[in-house]
Amino acid sequence: MSAAKNKVVKRVTTQVLQDMKNNGEKISMLTSYDFSMARIIDAAGIDVILVGDSASNVMAGHETTVPITLDQMIYHASSVIRGVSRALVVVDLPFGTYQGNSKKALKSAIKIMKESGAHAVKLEGGKEIIESIERILSAGIPVMGHLGLTPQSIYKFGTYVVRAKEEEEAKKLKADAKLLEKVGCFGVVMEKIPAKLATAVTKSLTIPTIGIGAGVNCDGQVLVTHDMMGITKEFKPRFLRRYLELAVEMENATKAYIQDVKDGKFPNKKEQY
Repeated sequence: MSAAKNKVVKRVTTQVLQDMKNNGEKISMLTSYDFSMARIIDAAGIDVILVGDSASNVMAGHETTVPITLDQMIYHASSVIRGVSRALVVVDLPFGTYQGNSKKALKSAIKIMKESGAHAVKLEGGKEIIESIERILSAGIPVMGHLGLTPQSIYKFGTYVVRAKEEEEAKKLKADAKLLEKVGCFGVVMEKIPAKLATAVTKSLTIPTIGIGAGVNCDGQVLVTHDMMGITKEFKPRFLRRYLELAVEMENATKAYIQDVKDGKFPNKKEQY
């Protein structure tokens, strides 16, 4: 590994991510929605923290990402920011806050940035939302794109299957990626698309690509932390690697606590005043 790749970064910025791509260093990205989790993964050295609208599923128990509101996203983002000293914090603009109305998109992005202290926003889509992206960028707000499977459009697609397998959709994705780069996005997430297509797009862009279910050749990878750590148990897509089984460990710890309380073993003499 080169000296450039070993460089210690005190604060990750969009320029740092660009330098990482230029130097061939992979970018690590995970989600967070609260102070405690953000502090842990930031201390571990994560490069980017995504305050994802996946909070709608993970934190609130909704079936899709559609119900979460702008104010709820700001609440989660504000909590995350207070736990972070190094990572770049990117916040999803939720469904209904930017589609079809670029003035509303700008207002939504400004509200997130001012009230949460976040560093950038992420929007789903390509050509169809480019006016919103351009307006947000004109205010000096960094924007990350998101192509492929776009969960906010689940009712349009009707399924979470792999996207862009057919030539026409793959061609559109390539064009959208180039367009996002052209207007000034600092990076793009590509979700659940063929690895071969993700490789081609990554090679065609000067800005970083972040994959989730898009193969190893993207410039970085992102997972939902609760999935990666095994806090959620039901979600088991092919692209997910579990590094822990925390749900099992937490359940066992809870059972042990309950038993100790029932048996009068907690608290002991050293645990009381």
